[in-house]
Amino acid sequence: MAEDAILGYLEKNEGILDSGCFAVEFGIDHDEIINVTKSLNGYGLVIAQAKEIFKLGEKGNCGENHTLFQGSPEVQLYSVIPAEGISPDELQKRVDPTIFKVGFAQAMKNKWVERVKQLISRKVQHVDDKVKECLVHIQAGEVVGREEIDALKRRKLILSQTWKGYSIRKGPNYVPKRKKAATDLTREHLQSGAWKKLELKEYNFNAKGLPPEGGHLHPLLKVRQQLKNIFLQMGFEEMPTNNFVESSFWNFDALFQPQQHPARDSHDTFFLQAPSTTNWLPEDYVERVKCVHESGGYGSRGYGYDWKREEANKNLLRTHTTAVSSRMLYKLAQKPFTPKKYFSIDRVFRNEAVDRTHLAEFHQIEGLICDRGLTLGDLIGVLYDFFSRLGMTKLRFKPAYNPYTEPSMEIFSYHEGFGKWVEIGNSGMFRPEMLLPMGLPDDVCVVAWGLSLERPTMILYGIDNIRDLFGHKVDLGLMKKNPICRLGLQ
Repeated sequence: MAEDAILGYLEKNEGILDSGCFAVEFGIDHDEIINVTKSLNGYGLVIAQAKEIFKLGEKGNCGENHTLFQGSPEVQLYSVIPAEGISPDELQKRVDPTIFKVGFAQAMKNKWVERVKQLISRKVQHVDDKVKECLVHIQAGEVVGREEIDALKRRKLILSQTWKGYSIRKGPNYVPKRKKAATDLTREHLQSGAWKKLELKEYNFNAKGLPPEGGHLHPLLKVRQQLKNIFLQMGFEEMPTNNFVESSFWNFDALFQPQQHPARDSHDTFFLQAPSTTNWLPEDYVERVKCVHESGGYGSRGYGYDWKREEANKNLLRTHTTAVSSRMLYKLAQKPFTPKKYFSIDRVFRNEAVDRTHLAEFHQIEGLICDRGLTLGDLIGVLYDFFSRLGMTKLRFKPAYNPYTEPSMEIFSYHEGFGKWVEIGNSGMFRPEMLLPMGLPDDVCVVAWGLSLERPTMILYGIDNIRDLFGHKVDLGLMKKNPICRLGLQ
């Protein structure tokens, strides 16, 4: 309504529209006029205005003195003084105490009255109530002299305010009826062809965006950082884990995992279509791996099957971070041997059915120690040290099978909350069939262990469904409200 009225006024009048006068003339709220005016950029040339306006204060309008209706205090006092005069005590009885106090002072200042001996008498025969007249003019929005304004302000009969408005005249893009510009280009616009005639709203690059909220750490990141700190405190070095895509060679073959192993089936592994194969592998090492798979060596009989290079070349999403360990150990074997302690924490991918405890992608924590003369006792000792730093002091170990570790152990910890022993990881000593083809010395052993990041995080934060912790169904409120991770204190 306000927009149509403004554009219609500008169409019929070439002059300048004053927003204040326009609001009064058309009976439209001035705030509504202001809101519309701000959006008329280009349709009208808009100039901001500000001026001082005055409103009657309590004493001028409806306060104790009722100046606007009953007259100023000095006039009210003057009107009750008889021609023969009156004593101050008697005068105080005829008027309000405030009228007497203020009115007598102003009447004396105006030289309307005088005090002779014990009587107050009139000094002039007639007075004009200029104060009331000024208040009437101000209430009507009429101009009053500066001297009178200052006097009324000192007496707090009027209040000063700043009025903000606009003057408007036709702009370069003026039209009688504004076409509303679209703020978004939608799918419907593209399908119907309406985008060809669509008028898009100009982007305001000077507009301020919403203030950014503070960032929040995911529970997995908090636990991950705590675990990383534990590894670093124990003297471990972090391995680079930036290759989500690996070849089957580094993910399986280098770990002495046979090519017919069920884990390499498409039901458990995500194979890539493009690029489907790797471009380069270290040929001398590949040949040694092929030999140990087919016919054994280093005291092993091997698997006795026809090893295929095309199977090793296939690219996949790594199924475990042990693929990173195989690369690091091979690199370590190419130099004069130096004992190392490595760890990694990163994402792995397996083609598993999704349920409350399984996802197709999750995080694996892996630690390994490479040194001369290591035994199973060293592995158990380092596991007690590592898990005690997580607050897990009650450990048990159960024999297990892994293609690339012998002996192998599953790790269990007693969970006080569940009241039972819970599997928390897997461990073992890497087989000679894996290490010696790399070129590591005969007396070098590698102990390693791994666990998921999600399981301890779910236990720490009381989450019983992994989909509430990781994935597209996560409640963002969890990011803001989850507490600090405190490993070792639960």
